[in-house]
Amino acid sequence: MDEVATLFQFTGALERLLTARDTAAFEAVWTAERLERVGWEALAVARHPRAEPLERGLAVLDRRLLAALARARALPDVHTSTFRVPELERWQHAAAAALVASRWGVAGLRTVIADTWAPPARRYFALLALAERHPPAAGALFQRYLRVPASHHAFLGAAVDAARWYPGLAPDLLRLFDRVRGERLHRRFLGPKILGSLYYLGDPVAAPLFRELCVCGHTAADADRCEVTRALVALRRFSGAVPENVKYRDPEAPEVGAALDAAEALYEKERDRLTPVTVI
Repeated sequence: MDEVATLFQFTGALERLLTARDTAAFEAVWTAERLERVGWEALAVARHPRAEPLERGLAVLDRRLLAALARARALPDVHTSTFRVPELERWQHAAAAALVASRWGVAGLRTVIADTWAPPARRYFALLALAERHPPAAGALFQRYLRVPASHHAFLGAAVDAARWYPGLAPDLLRLFDRVRGERLHRRFLGPKILGSLYYLGDPVAAPLFRELCVCGHTAADADRCEVTRALVALRRFSGAVPENVKYRDPEAPEVGAALDAAEALYEKERDRLTPVTVI
């Protein structure tokens, strides 16, 4: 089972961290085991509902992360305390949230999210795990984050991602885009997420925004971050035609269709994939 193998690989790598005699050995293990990649891949598996039967493995992983944190904090090194300790802390919060989901399901996750005394990272990863499960009754919770201007950026991003499974939240996504469109950093972070969820929802209520973005949206080489490309793919799905736009001089050119086909394939591949953000 690939999920079990991924979790065991990460747990084994953490075990080798615990045997590091000093900072140099700790860094050597971190690099050799490619921990930054392996860690997030394993925790993406842990967060998903299919990992719920793996409670014992998740519990072992959580204990190893706590032990690795203690080892890293004991090392007298600025690089370790600045970069490795925060990463281990994020992993431990993610593993703890996954363990809650495995033991107590959606009810447990909602309890962690509601606990304002819990560390923000723990609550965030619980919210992300709830989004992975997207139970029908959680729509109102995600909607609250969409409607509160002061929502933490990470929590808001998770709610925007989760909205792709709740058709009734399309109007809230549109209002949120209007709210952030003039704020450069918020639009850079939330814009692709909002447009992505609107694309997945396929609600015609978003068509006017997509038509507007064809002529005034931000462009980028990366289809994931290009507002015009996202709008063109969505509108082509609505009407079967590619409208006039600021990115392509001839919308009917074969290369345009090929580019949009590739972008659509990318979007569909990411339909069920949620990517965590760094929570400080």
